[in-house]
Amino acid sequence: MDIEKQPLSTVDKKLIIELFNDPLVKRHMPLASEHFNELHYQEFIKAKEKIWKEYGFGPQAYFVDGQFIGWAGIQPDEEDFELALVLSPKFWGYGRYIYHELIKQAFETLNLKSVTILFPPSRTRIKWIFKAGFIEEASVEIEGKTFIRYRLSSKRS
Repeated sequence: MDIEKQPLSTVDKKLIIELFNDPLVKRHMPLASEHFNELHYQEFIKAKEKIWKEYGFGPQAYFVDGQFIGWAGIQPDEEDFELALVLSPKFWGYGRYIYHELIKQAFETLNLKSVTILFPPSRTRIKWIFKAGFIEEASVEIEGKTFIRYRLSSKRS
């Protein structure tokens, strides 16, 4: 599998804007703006670059055979670290591979005690997260939207 990573700022902004405006992607991202535009793009890139400057790691763009498929990474979320993974629907099959790579990074490279994921309650096809060891932790509200937080702890915790 030929998957490459690059800084998000190196991706043609039209591709990121297109990803965030895809209706199937938006369905799983309640905080996404009605229409993701160039201003939103600038804010997104600035926020992700800030994570890299502060932590030395963070979200990156993913490519398969030179084609942008989405972005993913470990990012801070208050006092936790969140696993973020946003792929174009036609590349959702790559999510499992990227997920395993991120878990390895979180626990083996970064030595984090745990990672979280946030899903809207409407996301119901999630049996895999329980099989992976995540536990449902809490219902949280962010910008007026409800999410369920799930946590996966390191085996060393």
